[in-house]
Amino acid sequence: MAVFDFFKAREREIPEQKASATGPVLAYHGAGRVAWSPRDTVTLTRTGFSGNPVGFRSVKMIAEAAAALPLVLQDKAQRFDTHPVLNLVQSPNPAQGRAELFEALYGQLLLTGNAYLEAVSGEAVVPLELHVLRSDRMSLIPGHDGWPVGYEYAVGGRKHRFDVSEGVPAVCHIKSFHPQDDHYGLSPMQAAAQAVDVHNSASRWSKALLDNAARPSGAIVYKGAEGQGALSADQYDRLVAEMEAHHQGARNAGRPMLLEGGLDWKPMGFSPSDMEFQKTKESAAREIALAFGVPPMLLGIPGDATYANYQEANRAFYRLTVLPLALRVTAAVADWLSQFAGEALDLKPDLDQVPALAAERDAQWARVARADFLTMTEKRRLLGLPVLAEDGADG
Repeated sequence: MAVFDFFKAREREIPEQKASATGPVLAYHGAGRVAWSPRDTVTLTRTGFSGNPVGFRSVKMIAEAAAALPLVLQDKAQRFDTHPVLNLVQSPNPAQGRAELFEALYGQLLLTGNAYLEAVSGEAVVPLELHVLRSDRMSLIPGHDGWPVGYEYAVGGRKHRFDVSEGVPAVCHIKSFHPQDDHYGLSPMQAAAQAVDVHNSASRWSKALLDNAARPSGAIVYKGAEGQGALSADQYDRLVAEMEAHHQGARNAGRPMLLEGGLDWKPMGFSPSDMEFQKTKESAAREIALAFGVPPMLLGIPGDATYANYQEANRAFYRLTVLPLALRVTAAVADWLSQFAGEALDLKPDLDQVPALAAERDAQWARVARADFLTMTEKRRLLGLPVLAEDGADG
């Protein structure tokens, strides 16, 4: 009984803590490891990005387009031309500029569903440098209430822990929506994993077909002088050796075959299933592009006429894929950096400088300018511009 009394006394000594009611029931299965099982991050990246041209081009197109968007920094009163946070974003570290940093950030988010940005503190209020950390090396450490208290970055046998339980966190974790994981995001690469396997298998099949003179295998039929259909062991071994030496491989493609008496070559034609194999590969390529939100027309995938022309497909690519991703990531980065600066800042893409949206933007400006029933303050808000002090009387 004394043991139970001891634990009851300890429970009475613990002060009350404020926390979310759902915190204690958050899932712990993702802590300390990648969220994908059995498809781990390294394998998906190797097969879907490094080893697949459709996945590679999809990730590169989205990351490069989103990183190339001009960014503006503003608060509720003004748009800044110079600001410590803006200077940090433009030159985040000695090895990378703004575009390189954000391309790596978007790439990690697309490949793994998670992106981590590290702040290196200096003497100034804002961080001295910003660095993108590899998602496959990072693991989240949950606290007793289920929310993150730290992040562990492992390289080889060495580990470094980032404590985010107090003060401004040194790591900004951006993740995609995952319906079955409380701590890690879901990558488009995981959704496209089966299509990637099909596409890679089709590529290997095509490569094997090219190695085999770009046609299906045939059959060598032997009929002896007296009608017997069996070769001796020595004859069989010699025939196999000559076939391997002189009639297999890409360098022997098209070489005529010299058959001795009794041997006849019977080529085999393509079956209907063989003829449909290329269509299966193109279908898998469209599924990969669909998972990432890239119009197949922009990737040169045949058989897709969803958009009337290339310009319309490019505009849809920016509207439906690039801009939502860029707005979400820049908003998370702005909220994180605002904690360092001590003021509410808004970092977002400048839509007026995106060539793909120029026609839509011009039409919006003209439509708002003709709206005489709107005040100048309301017009600026509709266009996403900060309200000027002299316009306060109009509101």
